[in-house]
Amino acid sequence: MRMRSGQTALKRDPFDEDKKANVKQAVQPTLRSRALRLLARRDWSQQALRERLQTHVAEGGAEDLEALLNEFTDRGWISDARYAEAVVRQRKDRYGKAAIARRLKQAGVSDAAITQAVGALDADHEFQTARALWRRKFRQSPRDDKEKARQIRFLQARGYSLALALRVLKNGGADNDSDNEDEEEEMRQ
Repeated sequence: MRMRSGQTALKRDPFDEDKKANVKQAVQPTLRSRALRLLARRDWSQQALRERLQTHVAEGGAEDLEALLNEFTDRGWISDARYAEAVVRQRKDRYGKAAIARRLKQAGVSDAAITQAVGALDADHEFQTARALWRRKFRQSPRDDKEKARQIRFLQARGYSLALALRVLKNGGADNDSDNEDEEEEMRQ
């Protein structure tokens, strides 16, 4: 490098590399700050948060992670019941009870919390949701058994029971389900 008059060459400090490494270590967020940042965005189940933070745990730091999760649970910052309610609220308009329960089970939520959160769903709301989903997808009753089976599989894949799927197909485009129930009752008598 050619220098002009009056300029001096900058010498490299051998300790610069060590200083840069120390700065990088200081900038790395702690496990606690990572957990708080994740919890600030949305609710997490304890198992899901553990899995998410596991990659950032230093060797031998599993005890630190467990202690941190226990502290957050004691403070009420992590709640599987609250997480289950949030998932139900988010998914109730697109999925049935079985699919929601399966999702919560995968996230490590306890069976009691799943039963309580999914049990709060109204059966009539689930029927209305299934029917609206069916209408958006198919718009007409099945023409043959093959098409009927396909439509039933579609609804079951979204967590609706076989009985509910059959009820949706039976009522098809009917706007008022109670009218159909009255007609069925008259036919029985």
